[in-house]
Amino acid sequence: MTAIDSTTDEARSQLSLGTAAARQLATTTKTKPQMQEISPRWLLRVLPWVETQGGAFRVNRRTTYAVGDGRLSFAATGAEVEVIARELSELPPLREFTDEDSLTALAHAFEQREYGPGEVIVEFGSRIDDVILIAHGKVSKTGIGEYGDDTALGVSADGDYLGEQLLLDPPESIWEYTAKATTQCTALVLNRQALTELLERTEPLRAHLDDVRTRPKPPQNKAGEAAIELASGHVGEEDLPGTYVDYEASPREYELSVAQTILRVHSRVSDLYSNPMDQTEQQLRLTIEALRERQESELINNREFGLLHNADFGQRIYTRTGPPTPDDFDELITRRRKSRYLLAHPKAIAAFGRECVRKGIHPETSVVEGQRVHSWRGVPLLPCNKIPISKTNTTSVIVMRTGLDDEGVIGLRQTGLPDEVEPGLNVRFMGMNDKAVISYLVSTYYSAAVLVPDALGVLENVELGG
Repeated sequence: MTAIDSTTDEARSQLSLGTAAARQLATTTKTKPQMQEISPRWLLRVLPWVETQGGAFRVNRRTTYAVGDGRLSFAATGAEVEVIARELSELPPLREFTDEDSLTALAHAFEQREYGPGEVIVEFGSRIDDVILIAHGKVSKTGIGEYGDDTALGVSADGDYLGEQLLLDPPESIWEYTAKATTQCTALVLNRQALTELLERTEPLRAHLDDVRTRPKPPQNKAGEAAIELASGHVGEEDLPGTYVDYEASPREYELSVAQTILRVHSRVSDLYSNPMDQTEQQLRLTIEALRERQESELINNREFGLLHNADFGQRIYTRTGPPTPDDFDELITRRRKSRYLLAHPKAIAAFGRECVRKGIHPETSVVEGQRVHSWRGVPLLPCNKIPISKTNTTSVIVMRTGLDDEGVIGLRQTGLPDEVEPGLNVRFMGMNDKAVISYLVSTYYSAAVLVPDALGVLENVELGG
């Protein structure tokens, strides 16, 4: 029997309409277009948004004296490492020094040293004879507590320095802590003898250090702000000090950034294929979702206003070992008042969970906007996949205080835009070309501001493990 005869016999035995044929007359049940990129976008949800008229926001602060607490940068050629000469002006004694020839000579005076894990770099009570620049690795610092026991003083890592006071202090200065390498470390070291020889032949550097050594320091509080003179505890008719609160002469201004795209929809598609779902509406919905994802990524990573790049160096700390531990999170959130939110990559949250289990601790949970999330010490730990993971499988954890009233971190946007469809986002019709393609300009305007340095902190070099 031929194939045609077989099909004919099968058709004769069928008693009702088949499903394959029936689907030609049926309308399928379908979903809206799905998008895998959509994330919870917690940062956009928890930031307090401040109306920014005129497209700029100025942060006025009290006068703060620069203390040179930045980090150094290094250049590597194979295994050879050298400090970038201009970066040496980040050392407090060299903060205002700009003579490039002298800085270059100083950079060349450093010699490279390697330290293995557990090796002591400097010891408590010994004389300060070296300036040590940490090019790579982690160094733990341990001091002596009030009752003679050891006390942890934190961790230094890539770009940090030790012993910078050698540039100014007399020979009897001593180390007030013991520094020990916790990983393999590469450091650049300048000893006292090399410094003395350099100063003998480098007049500009010697004159600068002499000036810094004898220059009176302006009165300032522990935050480095210009002091406000006050009197307390007096009796009778004492003469009261006069004072005023000085402001920064050039306060920082944050301009609104923009994320934009041009959405194109052919008129034939919007005319003929918009039932049961409007094609233009769905195209706009997915485009807006992509813009919001980009907005959150920029608020985290933008070099001008992103949170990772705007954290003060004094508010950046390192993990004690590698993975994020409860002790690391404790130090992170206690460095500021009213720590409101923690942001971490989901893999970092998983790594933190493993460390808690290892210590026999059960992480807490909190409810944020009706959703239950992990938390630590009552501070919600929110997932954010925009925080990058480096090639070495390390990442960062962000902590922040939020709000204008609390001098925290705020989001900036301007509402009431022409053709606005969401706060701070508008869709403007751009016309139709001669190929019947309709164009829409989709834009969102945003930025973020850190009102005072301790509003934002970062736990860096967080190892994710396996």
